[in-house]
Formats: sequence, C-alpha cells, structure tokens
Amino acid sequence: MQALSHPFAAALVAAACVAAIGIAAFAWVLFREPRQLIRAEYGRQRRRLRLAVHRARIDGLHWCWTERAGTHATAPTLVMLHGYTGSKENWYRLVPELDARFRLVMPDLPGWGDSERIANADHGFVAEAAHVAAFLRHLDAGPVVLLGHSMGGGIAALVAAKYPDLVARVGLLDAAGVHFEDNAFGLAVLDGRNPFGIEDTASMEQYLSVLFHERSARPPLPWPGTIAFVRHRRNEAAFEQSVLDRIGRSDERFAPGDAAGDIRQPALLIWGAHDEVIDPSAMALYAARMPQARQVLLDRSGHMTLMEQPRDVADAVHWLIERGTPA
Repeated sequence: MQALSHPFAAALVAAACVAAIGIAAFAWVLFREPRQLIRAEYGRQRRRLRLAVHRARIDGLHWCWTERAGTHATAPTLVMLHGYTGSKENWYRLVPELDARFRLVMPDLPGWGDSERIANADHGFVAEAAHVAAFLRHLDAGPVVLLGHSMGGGIAALVAAKYPDLVARVGLLDAAGVHFEDNAFGLAVLDGRNPFGIEDTASMEQYLSVLFHERSARPPLPWPGTIAFVRHRRNEAAFEQSVLDRIGRSDERFAPGDAAGDIRQPALLIWGAHDEVIDPSAMALYAARMPQARQVLLDRSGHMTLMEQPRDVADAVHWLIERGTPA
C-alpha cells in the first residue's frame, strides 16, 4: 500500500487532535458542569416557544424568569410557580396551549434553577411567598392570575391569601400544604428521607415513575442527558433535603392549607387521579376551605398534570379566567 503523503497525514493528525479536544471538552462539561447540557436543551425549547429570558435584582435577590408577551395589552398576566426539584421549564408544555392573548411569566423561585441561591437562607413556604409578592410588585402588571404546582401551589395559596391585592385569580395544581392521606412519599418525608433523591440511573427511574403516571408523558432524556441529570441532582442533594425538611416536616408544613380559608379570589384546583406525591385526597381538603374553587381531577395524570395533560390544564385555566367567581 502506498504511504500517505505528508500533508494528508498531517491533516488526519490535526483532525484527530481536534476531535480529542472536542471529546475532552465535552467530558469536562458533562462531569464538571452537568447542568450546562440541561441548559442547552432548555434553550432549544425556549427558542421554539419564542420565550424571552429576563433577569432582575428584586428585594435583594437575583431572579431569572422566562416570558411570553401577550397579544392584547389588556389581557391577564399569568404567573406560574414551579414545584420542588422543578424549574420554570416545567411549564413549557403548557405554553402553546394557553391563549396567545395572555402574557405568560415563569420564574425560577429563589434557590432554584437560574435564580439566586443564598447559603442557609429560608426556602420554606412563608419565606418564598414573601419573595413572590416582591416579584409580583416588580412585574407591575396589576393583579395576576397566579398558578402554582406542588410546592409552588402551596406558595401560591399563601400569596393569594396574604397578598390579595396582587392576585386576581389563583390555580393550585397538585398543591402541597395540607395533611393528605398517608402514602409512601409522605411517610418517607416524615421519616427524614428524600424520596426524590437521585444517586444513579435506578433512582432516577424511580423518581420519574413516581412523578408521571404514563411513561409516554415523561420528558425525553437521551444519552448523555441521563448522565448529566443524575450528576446535577447528586450535586443538589443537600439543598433539596434542607428544603424538604422545611416544607415537609417543620411547623409551617401546613401553612398553605391553614391560609386557604382566607382565599376569596376565584380559584381552581387541579389534581392527577394517580398522584403518588400529593395524594388526591388533598384536593378535597383545599376545596373545603375554598368553596368557590372548581375541582378538576385528571384521569391520565400522576403528579405532573401540567406536563401530562397540558391541554386539559389549559382548558381549566381558561375557565378560571373567563368564568371563575369569587367566594
């Protein structure tokens, strides 16, 4: 066989070096900054939905949120609060289902996602509700339609009750903050464990199986996203445990439910019929304190109703805006 010419051989060596550098850089990102890969996917989703990123310092904290401008200046502003271990991106499947007239605002709560985390700060229901009230004042949008999922639902309930001038209507999705019937998740929390903790792909599978009723509803996570997600969540373990201790075991764990009786605004309660995190019995407990609330039980959903049945969630939100009545 004829030997390779020197220039061609040099080109191959150079290409191999570039490839090696690229692989090394990829490995560094994957193992040292795993969240960068997750951010890249979120960026792709954001561009597809034409969402803008906003950042501001509010009440001493740096906030990050994504926003879709509404087509009508007089239409409501919807503010959506994510749950425990979640982020603003949890709402992205709902965005295309909501009326284009509405302005949509999806923040990362303080301590989560791309918003500021201060070491040893209080990230419980009451403290986060005060932060959200400051955020709503910063938006200067008038009273908003406030939606909250899981932990974010408990926070939304407190904001609606304690800061009624900031909230025109409120929707609680699979909301934490009441003493629901015992399930495996709740018992683990009371025992001081984090049933959402992720150490490896097996625990990630368990996490997703608890969150989602139907496997087809889970967000796609092809390799190497699985590795990045596991490494990111392992890095978050101590923070997640501290928040769970606060919202699940402290003296304020039922603060949202206690405050719900003061919610006078038009209200909506949405639950997954197969929710293994916040048992569906919680919806009736909230409803007993919010008799004006419409109750919607989604039969193909677990805990992640906003991702599992976004069309049905959007229909219920449209009902809240157009037909909901106050207490």
